[in-house]
Amino acid sequence: MARHVVKSSKKEIPEGLWAKCKKCEQIIYQKKLDENFRICPKCGYYFRLNAGERIDQLFEKGSFKELGANIVSIDSLKFPDYTKRLNSYGAHKDAVVTGEAMIGSHDVAVCVMDFEYMGGSMGSAVGEKIVRTVELAIDKNLPVIIVSASGGARMQEGILSLMQMGKTSAALALLAEKKLPYISILTDPTTGGVAASFAMLGDIIVAEPNALIGFAGPRVIEQTIRQKLPDGFQLSEFLLSHGIVDVISERKDLKATVIRLLDYLTAQA
Repeated sequence: MARHVVKSSKKEIPEGLWAKCKKCEQIIYQKKLDENFRICPKCGYYFRLNAGERIDQLFEKGSFKELGANIVSIDSLKFPDYTKRLNSYGAHKDAVVTGEAMIGSHDVAVCVMDFEYMGGSMGSAVGEKIVRTVELAIDKNLPVIIVSASGGARMQEGILSLMQMGKTSAALALLAEKKLPYISILTDPTTGGVAASFAMLGDIIVAEPNALIGFAGPRVIEQTIRQKLPDGFQLSEFLLSHGIVDVISERKDLKATVIRLLDYLTAQA
């Protein structure tokens, strides 16, 4: 007996055509999401940006020149499966992309962290790339912009990762001695050893709305001090009201905000 094959009229949806908002759970057309700076048009939720997307949004088209791409992490402590994990990211080299770029009329030295790479964790390679970028800024008399997105120090590198806190802070101290501007941009999340070092050392600290910013997580703090934390604790708005953050900028206004700040800071130099 012949079998009748019923063809499905359901069309396959190409992968990557739609995105689901983590907050309101609405389905959004990717193109519309990209045109809206990867902010949900329905509820205003901020999707996280990887380093490439951030560079495209913030700096002049075609102006970014990557530096230090050959600096990569190694498994110095022989941490189980660490080498395998490092090799699993393909073309991604590490949790920060560094280089030179233009924003408005300003040439700047740039470090952009990428949360997609091991949660933006800071290991030896991340610290080295940031320090070299700051040294380049000193040599070429450039302002520095660092965009942070990180869960903190990389546990697979132990004390070597914690040393990057002092290393990057020392480099930024030399930048300050040269009176060169440093703008720190905090995005969701900026936590742990990154928040406890270079992320909080900017001449001006700019944050995106509702970004989680802090050293330890709220649950750890509550368990330690045995008190309930205020609503919105560690979000950028809370930090602004307590003088830790200087400016909160909507993502669509972030480039213009940074240009205005650089106009002012370089005029005062």
